[in-house]
Amino acid sequence: MAGPARYLSSRDRATFVPVHAVWEITLACDLKCHHCGSRAGKRRPDELTTDECLDLVRQLARMGTREVTLIGGEAYLRRDWLKIIREIRDQGMDCTMQSGGLNLTEARIKSAVDAGLQALGISVDGLREVHDKLRGVKGSFDAAFKALKAVQKFGITSSVNTQISSLVIPQLRELMGLFIDAGAKSWQVQLTVAMGRAADHPELLLQPYELLELMPLLAELYQEGADRGFLLLPGNNIGYFGPYESLWRGSGDDRIHWTSCNAGQNTLGIEADGTIKGCPSLPTFPYAGGNIRDRNLKQIWGQTDELSLNRARTTTELWGFCGSCYYADVCKAGCTWTTHVLFGRAGNNPYCHHRALELSKQGLRERIAQVEKAPGTPFDHGQFELIVETVDEHAVETLPMASSTLVQIKPAKSRQTKKTQSKELIICRGCDRHVMPGTRVCPFCQGDVRALAKSYEKNMREARKAYHRLLKLLPQLDSPH
Repeated sequence: MAGPARYLSSRDRATFVPVHAVWEITLACDLKCHHCGSRAGKRRPDELTTDECLDLVRQLARMGTREVTLIGGEAYLRRDWLKIIREIRDQGMDCTMQSGGLNLTEARIKSAVDAGLQALGISVDGLREVHDKLRGVKGSFDAAFKALKAVQKFGITSSVNTQISSLVIPQLRELMGLFIDAGAKSWQVQLTVAMGRAADHPELLLQPYELLELMPLLAELYQEGADRGFLLLPGNNIGYFGPYESLWRGSGDDRIHWTSCNAGQNTLGIEADGTIKGCPSLPTFPYAGGNIRDRNLKQIWGQTDELSLNRARTTTELWGFCGSCYYADVCKAGCTWTTHVLFGRAGNNPYCHHRALELSKQGLRERIAQVEKAPGTPFDHGQFELIVETVDEHAVETLPMASSTLVQIKPAKSRQTKKTQSKELIICRGCDRHVMPGTRVCPFCQGDVRALAKSYEKNMREARKAYHRLLKLLPQLDSPH
């Protein structure tokens, strides 16, 4: 049986096939979200025509794209949205959609399914009061759940997306229960990022040290959801090498972990006017490789520096904590989008669980503070400074970054400044943190990695034997006496 369309083969990775495209087909929107990165509301004056959209669909198919996700604004506010869905399916690609759901009526959902839509995600960013406040329209919470429940009638996959702002963390557990009751099968979470209107509301942003509270909570929710047949998925700016890395990113498979930003490697983003980026979330400048009205998609994808930024990224581009991090070769500073909109350049990501843990060991934490506002255009951002503080009960001292001497675990000796292949890390069974292959003493818990692995394997063998013994006993227990 074929795997999911987004599953990346070794060939996809080696030849940089744009497997997944996320397409903003219009900036028209019926919501007024306080955290909208594109500042959606009015349609762009130069959005692609229907014929241009259908031609772009065919170009995507020729490039080997296997899934196209339609977004906005609100995709259903574009008159020809059903024609676009139908053409995507006619070209042999999967078609999914993300929506705020305000006016996503049952009739619209049926029309989309009839056109070939296969999955629909609804965005919910808090319980009723918080969601309606963030979305800027009273009643948007109830409308989102009405749409989510309506999806169940048409036999397509339903999911939920949540931006984690400073307001929603206490509500996550209750939200998950509501999603399960509404019939959703999965839930993707990502951090609210300082782009667009979110840059106008810096109070919505998590502080980096709050990851120490968030990550254990998400791990608990993952386990609780799995027990109920519900999958919690981390977005690309969640996590990075804490003790739960493989729990949610690999569903417990220790071999799976973050392996650097994928923008322009196997994903691409399309703006409604035909501008092409390596990721839909990235700022237009400096990450747009061109416009399909000027060059075809194959040329933009294969021949522009902007689209190939991550194919050639090396550790020499990292700075700050990330520049000398233990995971520098593998991680390469996480999500490009999250960091660029903070500092005007990628390469130093304070929203990292590993980083927060290591700083906490030293009695330190990081905080961001806005020093320059955003200009007010789609995909814009302001400027933030990163403050390293010592925390001693209630006393806080601010340290300037230039003079901060943070103690970091050194990267492996084999680390090179030229481009390196992603390493398959191994897990330390003492602390569930990933370590470099061949590591004898864990740099995080000081445990004997080999001895801990042997003990774990022994315990697992004994557990399997006990399980099989129990299976043999069950028929005897069920038999009448």
